Amino acid sequence: MFTYQKTSRYYALIGKGLEEHGAEELTQLGALDIKTGFHCLYFNADQASLYRVNYMTRLCSRILAPLLSFDCHSSKYLYKTAKKIDWTQLLNNDRTFAVSASVADSKIKHSQYAALCLKDAVVDQFRELDGSRPSIDKRTPDILLHLRIERNRATISLDTSGGSLHRRGYRQTSVEAPMHETLAAAIIRLSGWDGETPLIDPMCGSGTILSEALMHYCRIPAAYLRKHFGFELMPEFDEKIWNKVKTEENGRMRRLPKGLLSGSDISPEAVEAAQENSRLLPFGDKIIFKKKSFQDISQLENVTIITNPPYGIRLKQDGGMVRFMRELSDFFKHHCRKSTVYLYLGKPQLAEHISLKPSWKKDVMNGGLEGQLIKYKF
Repeated sequence: MFTYQKTSRYYALIGKGLEEHGAEELTQLGALDIKTGFHCLYFNADQASLYRVNYMTRLCSRILAPLLSFDCHSSKYLYKTAKKIDWTQLLNNDRTFAVSASVADSKIKHSQYAALCLKDAVVDQFRELDGSRPSIDKRTPDILLHLRIERNRATISLDTSGGSLHRRGYRQTSVEAPMHETLAAAIIRLSGWDGETPLIDPMCGSGTILSEALMHYCRIPAAYLRKHFGFELMPEFDEKIWNKVKTEENGRMRRLPKGLLSGSDISPEAVEAAQENSRLLPFGDKIIFKKKSFQDISQLENVTIITNPPYGIRLKQDGGMVRFMRELSDFFKHHCRKSTVYLYLGKPQLAEHISLKPSWKKDVMNGGLEGQLIKYKF
């Protein structure tokens, strides 16, 4: 038996600083006995809860099912141990697979080499059985295996999500430096926005923040557009339970009130991308998008503003970072009466150029890079 079959215990990968909120979310989704690890959350779940976590989590990026854990001090022992696993329970010659790996503080230093050792063990087992082997597909594999070696302790897991859950499926068109969907969802959660006030993003880019706000308010499952999950190829997969979970969660969706979500951007390409992306989601056509610079917005009152200012090429063309941030400060101060602003900065040092007193600051990771969410009250 695989480890998860004996223990019903799994673990979820999550961004640094979001562990507490991720634990709250997993509890709401039916997970039990949640413990915090290094950028991950360990939890117990029955089949329905495992399927629900994969379908609904907005903060976690992968849900992994441990197959085997063991002490591992060499690549030879990794290969030898992995080869003893009965891979025919998960794979056959008609299914493709891929391997990802991470290593930390171990004698095996290189993650790519560790992944290669695991891949070779799987392939060689099949070759010895009947002379054939399953194929590798790094882009869209049927089965995705994950190897984690930390302090010479290895864990081989099945990715029950079938790929990173931040890929919701609605972002078909993008602009420069798009925000991860899980980060946008985390920002919505950290803001506490509940639909009591209109939410506006005056620098919406390709619309990720507004799309996540839509999914949050309308209770759209985070993986609503996902076509495949890794758990569908687990030996004990129960399609009836999975269909029941989907039916229950889809039945909880609600419509988006008129005018609750709106966004604008100075770039017509960004506005077009935001419209195309959001319309892939239920009720996404109700989000209002306009081509407009935030400097041209006359007045906002009694609203929630959540935004991620652009930087890089687009910003350089507008005359420089310092001037841009000062203009943004003036906009918040003079044009956002009785409103609350949540500003996410991918470069936290930019906050030095905002002449406003924040209510609080929270460090939040974006794809491995440190960022900061800042709250301002007016």
